[in-house]
Amino acid sequence: MDRWLIVGLGNPGPEYAGNRHNAGFMVLDELAVRVGGRFKAHKSRAEIVEGRLAGAPVVLAKPRSYMNLSGGPVKALADFYKVLPANVVVVHDELDIPYGALRVKIGGGDNGHNGLRSITKSLATKEYLRVRFGVGRPPGRMDPADFVLRDFATAERKDLPLLVDRAADVAESLITSGLEATQNTFHASDLKPIKPPR
Repeated sequence: MDRWLIVGLGNPGPEYAGNRHNAGFMVLDELAVRVGGRFKAHKSRAEIVEGRLAGAPVVLAKPRSYMNLSGGPVKALADFYKVLPANVVVVHDELDIPYGALRVKIGGGDNGHNGLRSITKSLATKEYLRVRFGVGRPPGRMDPADFVLRDFATAERKDLPLLVDRAADVAESLITSGLEATQNTFHASDLKPIKPPR
C-alpha cells in the first residue's frame, strides 16, 4: 500500500498558534490524535508523526521552517519516504473561500499563498492535493498578509473545532475514497458562512 504524506502549513512558535495562517497546523494536530501519535523532530526540518490513517500508512508533517520556506521540508520528506506528488496532501488556509467552507483540488496556482508557491517550486510540480481551509477575505482595506497573521475572531472560534474536525475528515477521505468522491461529499456540506468581523 502506497504511503501518503499529509502536510499542514503554518508558522512555528506559540505567537502564531491561533493565526488564520496556521489552520493547516490545527488540522494536522487533529489528525495526529486520530493516528495516536505525537509529533517529533525529523532531520527534514519538520515535526512528523508516522502511523496509519484509515488503514493506510501516513506521515503527518508540520514544517518547522516559516511558511514561505515550506517547500524544502516537504521535498525532503517526500524524498526520504519515497512519496510521489500525487500522494502528497497539503492542508492550508485559503482567502478566496468563505470561512466555514472547505475545498479540495489537485494542481492549480498558488493564489498568492507563499507556502504553496514554495512547495510547488521544491516539488517541481503543481500536481499535489490541496485541502483548502476557507478563512474569507479581510474586512475593509486590511492587508491580506496582516489578516492571515491574526487569530480567528471570537465569532469564528465558536465553529473552529468543528471545521478543523471536518478538514481532518476531508484529508482522511482523500486517502480512502479519492479526489472526486471527496469533492462530492464535502463540497456540498459547508457550514453556513459566518460574516467576517467588521
